[in-house]
Amino acid sequence: MSVVTFSQKGWVVIPAELRRKYGWKPGDRVRVVDYGGVISLLPVLKDPVEEGWGALNRNWRGRGRSLTEALERARAEERQREERKRRGRP
Repeated sequence: MSVVTFSQKGWVVIPAELRRKYGWKPGDRVRVVDYGGVISLLPVLKDPVEEGWGALNRNWRGRGRSLTEALERARAEERQREERKRRGRP
């Protein structure tokens, strides 16, 4: 755990190991969020639409499945159940 000190102007220096870990470089912007006593730094997305789309449609860093594919699969199964119910089949 790192300890930082506020300057007279309210500045703090984020330790280098955390800047490297999160890929923060000079000029990057973060949003400061107060979660009822816990302060978080959230990166401001350069292109929120493109980055959000990627989270829904691609395997994030090669892990997991696509959320869009999972939703499409679930909807197809739901349609099949509705069709069976409509035809009187369990």
